[in-house]
Amino acid sequence: MSKTSRTSSFYSETHRLKFLNLRDHHSPVDAPFFTMTFNSSAAAASSSSSIVRLNIGGKKFCTTIDTLTQREPDSMLAAMFSGRHTVSQDSDKGYVFIDRDGKHFRHILNWLRDGVIPSLTDSEYLELSRESEYYQLLGLLNEIKASLIRRKEDEDMDTELTRIDIIKCIQSERVRFRGINLSGLDLSKLDLSFVDFSYACLKNVFFSRANLQCAKFKDADAEASIFHNATLRECEFTGANLRGALLAGASLQSANLQDACLVDCSLCGADLRSAHLQGADLTNANLEGAILEGANLKGAKLTNANLKGANLQRAYLRHVDLRDTDLEGARLDGANLLGAIR
Repeated sequence: MSKTSRTSSFYSETHRLKFLNLRDHHSPVDAPFFTMTFNSSAAAASSSSSIVRLNIGGKKFCTTIDTLTQREPDSMLAAMFSGRHTVSQDSDKGYVFIDRDGKHFRHILNWLRDGVIPSLTDSEYLELSRESEYYQLLGLLNEIKASLIRRKEDEDMDTELTRIDIIKCIQSERVRFRGINLSGLDLSKLDLSFVDFSYACLKNVFFSRANLQCAKFKDADAEASIFHNATLRECEFTGANLRGALLAGASLQSANLQDACLVDCSLCGADLRSAHLQGADLTNANLEGAILEGANLKGAKLTNANLKGANLQRAYLRHVDLRDTDLEGARLDGANLLGAIR
């Protein structure tokens, strides 16, 4: 099935079909571990009110096909149970297994049932956002974003500038927000190229789809910020704190991330060609499907990093400790692995 638009669904159907990404909005996601076999007649045989048993990373849930397919019809879950495919179940009690953390799946089901989201901490909202992105629940992602924005407004975080102020400022030639507190602002889709955010507090800022080419984030605190699908080519992030940030699908070609903290970051499908990652801490980072061709990872920490299917061609990995790094399906042709520990 070929893509007909940026939001169209696609499948790779083989004898054992691995669901890769239902919607092309530049947000590659982890492929779940379940088996689906193409079955064009399944739709006729399936009842929309049928009970579905799900095993999400060991946590078990019961719901219905109606719940999984109606509110978010373009989601991964809707596709799984649309009737177009037969989903394999375990032989014991008929559970469909998906290899994800089940911690927040009850919130996902409640959203699909009632259209409401729970009141959570900011870090829990970030976790729920990652799961929502994985299951391609765009409605839920938008509600989480709106809820966080309302919270920041209600809590009066003493942010020094508003989105309107930022828009006015960027009309001038050289813009600097060095050391300014912009926590929680929605700066998505703005043209912020060449802006200097060095030393600024950027916690929980929404930079989704913003143009940040050549922007400076030296020593900025951007913990848990969202750079989903942002343009970050040739940006400077030296020494920046990006712990828990969402950079899935971001364009980071030739970006300078030396000594940056990228612990727990999501960089699924990010384009990091020729990026400078010397000394960066990528512990527990998710780089599945990322493009790291020609990237310099000298001295980088990759403990428990996920590099499944990543493109590491001609990457510099000399003396890097790769023992706890998942490199399944990664492309390493031409990579410099002299002295690397594997």
